[in-house]
Amino acid sequence: MGDVLIVILPVLILMAVLWALSTALKPRDSGMSDAERYQLDLARRSQAHYAAQVQAATAARARVDAATRPSQNEQQHTQQQDHARAALLIQPGLTAGQGQHSLPGAVLPGGQLNQQLALQLQTMARNGQKLQAIRLLRQATHSDLLTAKQYVDRL
Repeated sequence: MGDVLIVILPVLILMAVLWALSTALKPRDSGMSDAERYQLDLARRSQAHYAAQVQAATAARARVDAATRPSQNEQQHTQQQDHARAALLIQPGLTAGQGQHSLPGAVLPGGQLNQQLALQLQTMARNGQKLQAIRLLRQATHSDLLTAKQYVDRL
């Protein structure tokens, strides 16, 4: 039995060395592992989700801006309507002798204020005297409080 061990033992060692060499030199699988594929798929889905969120936020902001910021033409139209409303609110039956003070020629034909009154209102508004400017405008045009306040706020 000693002779058998002397022959079998080197053969077993030689077979183990050959197996180790063949395993080490065998070409590796160049494909991706399951973990790497999962990481790539997760990164792709995350990127797509982020892009969708950015697009939705941009669209929502555009809708809000469109709803809250009127165009310049709409602003001009609103201002013209306010001026026309101020001109229509002049009550022709009231005079200075009936308890309200009225500035002669405060509103010109076409619904525009006299330039001198407009300049005086603008100066008062810029000097922090908005209440006095609103009061003067209401006395001059007999307009309501809201219209006068909006006009003075725009100065």
